[in-house]
Amino acid sequence: MPIVNIPTSFNINLAFDAPGLGRRTMALLIDMLVQYLYIVLAMKILDLFPFGGPGDEGFNLWAIQLILFSPVFLYHILMEISTNGLSIGKRIMNLRVVSLNGGRPSISQFLIRWLLRISDLWIIILAFLLIYALSGFATTEIVLTIVFGIGFFLTDVLLVANSKKAQRIGDILAQTIVIKTNTQETLDSTVFREVATDYVPLFPQVMHISDRDLNAIKNLLSRYRENRNDTSVISAAEKVKKYLQIESAMSAYDFLDKLLMDYNFLSTK
Repeated sequence: MPIVNIPTSFNINLAFDAPGLGRRTMALLIDMLVQYLYIVLAMKILDLFPFGGPGDEGFNLWAIQLILFSPVFLYHILMEISTNGLSIGKRIMNLRVVSLNGGRPSISQFLIRWLLRISDLWIIILAFLLIYALSGFATTEIVLTIVFGIGFFLTDVLLVANSKKAQRIGDILAQTIVIKTNTQETLDSTVFREVATDYVPLFPQVMHISDRDLNAIKNLLSRYRENRNDTSVISAAEKVKKYLQIESAMSAYDFLDKLLMDYNFLSTK
């Protein structure tokens, strides 16, 4: 399993496990099962509507079909944006989509990944085309489409299996990566802090820092408490101040510790 080092905004490298092809394939199959079950449910719902035939009734049926089946095509983009890089399959297989800088991908990055999920859609499309072709309706256009689809799908498979960061075409262009998450983490290993309800935050700019960078800061503070001669806290504090355009006379440790406290308070509001 390859290890991927992702530099954060403060030149702190974070190491992640890049999932193997088998784990990503299993996550994809789970997502496809969810989509299939939704299609079955949508078909049953569609049978409840007595629309059909020419004229307005035919148009109404088409509109209802479009509404009912649109979640299948929008499944990945909606899930990943609303759950911060997760889908049902990824959650079960402990995977997550992150940006190459270690933080949460932007909406545009999620959108690029979704638009280039052609390889996923080709699995379903190719199945229908192959059935259609084997039924004796093979045409030159269908054969070329099947060849193109298989080629695109295999390209994605080869990229995931052989690239250093296990990226498919959509990941490369969106500058994202799929990582394996650690399900054994506890609150002590996160940036979680108990904050009083009457706490007053001092640096609201902290909300511009990604969760990954905050976790890196938390780890720096933990190292500093064990070794007071560790100067990385000073360097990180200066980089954070410059990045957030903050001027503070606090010590490096107190400043970074205050940031974590502010984040915990503001993120729950």
